[in-house]
Amino acid sequence: MGKPAKPVAHLLALASPPTSTTSALASLTYIAPTILYLRDGEVVVYRRANARTWYCRYKLADGTWHRLSTKQFSIEHAVRAACDLYDEARFRQRLGLAHTAQNFAQIAVATLADLRRELDLGRGKSVYASYITCIERYFLPYFAEHQLETLTYSDIAEFELWRNRQMRKQPKASTLNNFASAWNRLLQTAVQRGWLSERAAIPKLSTRGIKSNPRPAFTRSEIDQLLVFMKDWAQSGRLTVEREMRPLLRDYVELLFYTGMRHGTEALGLRWCDVSWHTDKDVRYLRLRVSGKTGERWLIAKHTAINSLHRLFARQFDSSLGTFDHLLTSNNNTYVFRFSNGYQPNSLNGTFRRLMRDSDLGNTETGQMRTLYSLRHTYATLELLEHGTDIHTLSKQMGNSAAIIERHYSKLTATMAANRLA
Repeated sequence: MGKPAKPVAHLLALASPPTSTTSALASLTYIAPTILYLRDGEVVVYRRANARTWYCRYKLADGTWHRLSTKQFSIEHAVRAACDLYDEARFRQRLGLAHTAQNFAQIAVATLADLRRELDLGRGKSVYASYITCIERYFLPYFAEHQLETLTYSDIAEFELWRNRQMRKQPKASTLNNFASAWNRLLQTAVQRGWLSERAAIPKLSTRGIKSNPRPAFTRSEIDQLLVFMKDWAQSGRLTVEREMRPLLRDYVELLFYTGMRHGTEALGLRWCDVSWHTDKDVRYLRLRVSGKTGERWLIAKHTAINSLHRLFARQFDSSLGTFDHLLTSNNNTYVFRFSNGYQPNSLNGTFRRLMRDSDLGNTETGQMRTLYSLRHTYATLELLEHGTDIHTLSKQMGNSAAIIERHYSKLTATMAANRLA
């Protein structure tokens, strides 16, 4: 623990003996020391210029120095507080804990700031938005005044029961994976800031939930029907906004189906500078660079995707400014999916639901409702069944691991094997 602190009166007397019969303590305001050394110099109490409270710095067994405010106005209380902080820090270090403890709310605020900063800088993944929701809506209200290192498995179990009641349903495995990842991000922030020891045993969140149903896809005949139906439907909008939105949705749907990219972050984040030609053995391929949930990757579009891009180009650019091929080499940074005036809608989900209603393709035979994500599922299904694309190639194109592709489409891969073996 180190040597006990000497009485403050004795320290002040050594610093500057009083000139009257008053005691050292009584002459505090006259002497006004600004720095005191305690515990063989391992604890230093000092006051900064123009500061009312006293600060301290102390040295731990690993040789590191740490600075804290004692939050005290009198030097007597500051010395006592500094020694208490020093003793507690050494005790925590021997137990393998961080030298100072932060409550959950402080760690959560720092984690949220890091996640938002990475998203603003374009380095964050789209799933970070889900992490933010988990922290703000569930972790913070429940754990705000707790400390991470004191949590037990019972605390986590009680939280999970509370969370499920708040959600009013049993969460699916994919949802629980987001909660577990957000929790791990909190722990990572705490360790990086020195608020939690790497050796601290913090309970993990459960990831065992209801298995998600596979996304409903379109059959080959249904997707062909949809592609034909959209030709007239895209031109039948009555309102000005419909005359912009419907053609945009048609091109959006086709590009999703012809590439397998994720709708939302990947598709809406696509810019013209991300579109280029790739030539291999005298054949030109349309190549797109997307960035989303799993980072940045290149993908190859079906040859027919060029028609969708030509329509987008014709609505957005004056032909006198150059050709389509010139655009692809001009490093144009504008969004691909936008109105003719440059505006990009936040979401196309509502218009897609109207398209599904008007085309009578909104639900599968078993009653599952189709969404824009169904186009990605359709792409994967037809690639496996019709084109015999191998899983590893498909995983590179879609930005998923081969294991995930095989797990989600195991029935299809089994069918492919049967076709090859029979």
